[in-house]
Amino acid sequence: MKLNIVVYSKSNCPQCDTAKMLLKSRTLDFEEIRIDDEAERQAFFAKCGPSVRQMPQVFINDQRVGGVAGLQAALAQLGR
Repeated sequence: MKLNIVVYSKSNCPQCDTAKMLLKSRTLDFEEIRIDDEAERQAFFAKCGPSVRQMPQVFINDQRVGGVAGLQAALAQLGR
């Protein structure tokens, strides 16, 4: 099954780098969308839901899995 993975990130973000390195280490293709503007980031968070306040935010097949911990859990569940 092909996974459509999108990582929303920002510059100078160690957690974002960790999520991207995790995906690269498993040779999984992903699209990165960088949101460095604070106003744009706040608007993005508002669309995601009231509990979302940090980067990265990872989506797999249009489903938000969250940050690094969510990504790890989703990959484990998918057997990746």
